Amino acid sequence: MPLNPIQVLTQVPLFAGLPDGDLRAFAPLLRERRFPKGSVILMQGDPGDALYLIATGQVKVVLIGEDGREVILSVLGPGSFFGDMSLIDDQPRSAHVVAMEEATLLQLRRDDFQARLRASPDVAISLLRELSRRLRRADDTIGSLALRDVNGRIAHLLMELADDEGGDRITRRLTHATLAQMVGASRETVSRTLRILVTSGVIRMNRREILILEREPLRRAAQQE
Repeated sequence: MPLNPIQVLTQVPLFAGLPDGDLRAFAPLLRERRFPKGSVILMQGDPGDALYLIATGQVKVVLIGEDGREVILSVLGPGSFFGDMSLIDDQPRSAHVVAMEEATLLQLRRDDFQARLRASPDVAISLLRELSRRLRRADDTIGSLALRDVNGRIAHLLMELADDEGGDRITRRLTHATLAQMVGASRETVSRTLRILVTSGVIRMNRREILILEREPLRRAAQQE
């Protein structure tokens, strides 16, 4: 069943607050693309020529070291987007993006986006607001890695992921190995910390979600430097 481009646009923060006229102008510019699980959507160093909106599925944004070690910068699901920096600076891609499961994306070419940007100040303001939010998020992540111990980094990440979904539930499918790559720790350390949080009644976990039951212990752990 074909996607409804306007419905997808209204779920993406970059476009959600735009007037109906702008949404209708963007809709025919979007190209639907599907990627199987494990496929590389973008390669670090590739030309940055498009923005991608996630309609279904889940992707990870990663850096890969010379030794093959993978660091996950973020895990993105429906309503998220990536490739936005390339819309502005014409620079190569800064990271790899890999499909963690089958994903359906809507692609918006840079030339088409910039044409709409010139035609609508609302689009420009929305882009600046979202770039500012992402810079603050990046600063927060850097601070977490530099100043917190592993327990603090895990606590901070859990609250951040839940806040992204607007509550206390984390519905993104995240393995212990994935969480470990996001906080710069071993899988064993992450598994041990999560078991302690479950036993203490701070979180509840199953295959579909992580539910935060008590935020205060997480806040205390995240605030320790």
